[in-house]
Amino acid sequence: MVGNGILAFAVIFVVVLFIYVSMRMNRDKQAEKHYTETYTIHLSKGFTGDSVSLFVNDSLMLNKQIIQEPVDVEFKRFSEQSALMIVDNRTDKMSTFDLSEKGGVYSFVKETDGVKLTGK
Repeated sequence: MVGNGILAFAVIFVVVLFIYVSMRMNRDKQAEKHYTETYTIHLSKGFTGDSVSLFVNDSLMLNKQIIQEPVDVEFKRFSEQSALMIVDNRTDKMSTFDLSEKGGVYSFVKETDGVKLTGK
């Protein structure tokens, strides 16, 4: 009788252990998602002399004064959804744009009323 109780406890313990390990491996696999798509941000006209910061989600991609145009910034996709923020550091004006899940080339110009997306 005691042997059957120990055996039953051992079986339950092994089942719980396997469930825990499989759930942990599944969570780790989701956390390490890698993307192959790339984005190219092309600042083509109107940015010369401005101090500009480019953010994707909450990551700083570029923070410098634009001396010569055009400026290209290329990076890999690192999140499921991405938003680009272009910040004029002098005036703190911010322009936001959604980035495609497929990657791509985005071209921007700065006009008197703000930053505009000219081509994708």
